[in-house]
Amino acid sequence: MDSKTADRSASDTQKEGAVRLVALEKGVCREWEGQEAIAELARAVKRPTARLWVDLCSPEPAVLAEVSTILGLHPLLAEDLTERDQRAKLDQIGGLVHLVLFSLGFDDGAVYERELDFVLGERFLLTSHSKWWDPRLTRHLKLGPEDALKRGPDYLLWALADDVIDSYFPILDLLGDEIDELEDQVVAKADRALLERLFALKRELIQVRRVTAPEREMFNVLSSRVESVISPELQLYYRDAYDHLIRLTDELDTYRELASATLDAYLSTVNNNLSLIMKRLTGVTVVVAGVGSIAGIFGMSEAQTAFRFDEGFGFWFVAAGSLLVAGLAVTFLHRIDWI
Repeated sequence: MDSKTADRSASDTQKEGAVRLVALEKGVCREWEGQEAIAELARAVKRPTARLWVDLCSPEPAVLAEVSTILGLHPLLAEDLTERDQRAKLDQIGGLVHLVLFSLGFDDGAVYERELDFVLGERFLLTSHSKWWDPRLTRHLKLGPEDALKRGPDYLLWALADDVIDSYFPILDLLGDEIDELEDQVVAKADRALLERLFALKRELIQVRRVTAPEREMFNVLSSRVESVISPELQLYYRDAYDHLIRLTDELDTYRELASATLDAYLSTVNNNLSLIMKRLTGVTVVVAGVGSIAGIFGMSEAQTAFRFDEGFGFWFVAAGSLLVAGLAVTFLHRIDWI
């Protein structure tokens, strides 16, 4: 499924302001939506055996504030969720882990990004996102969230994050294919449109790097440091996600070098074309200047008598000699590929 299809599917299955609650208790999984979800959340957090997943789709500030109060989120954490203008980061506030990731897409030849917020506690996972990303369409949750939630909210977080990270690879493959195409075009024809696309491609690679580089360090922390909300047996899963990000950033660095090399090849091609033009102009100058110098020496004062064929043999000898020299110059310059 391409990014445009995935976006359309996600936007068709959820609406802005939607609130979902999935609660697993004593082996039974139940779901609520809307105000019923908020009301049930207030009751479920008081039951120590309940495992909860609260999913918010572009929530209203009032709804987010109510959910934050029920879950006991720190005011700074609630503010970050409301503003939704964060960088990719990992925060630990009040025994909770706040993870900010970005989903990437490729549409109309450009890369776009969308913020995803995750708040992980010992018994719950809170997700906040736009309508363009639906966690239920991710690879691990296609059959429902019950199996993931049975293994704990920390496993559910990994399942969602793993799908987000894996979705980066098709985007990187598309950028790699475009680099290959631009390399061929540089050899065939270097023009302004090609240069503009090269600069746009470099910006997109920097954009992807800005997203993935912090995430690499975030998952390094989650996989190597003991966190109270992440069980030790699940740190291996986070280590796997970290390995994927290492491979991703390595490939990204390679593509950035290829893009820079393609830009250098473009500049070299332009310089070569400029040198070729200068050679052509020099060749023409040699021919024209040679004829002009001879004409300048003998002057044009006798042109009128020349048209009446009243000039002597010397005039015609000089004229024929000038044309002959010009012809020899043209032949020589053509052989050395200057004209």
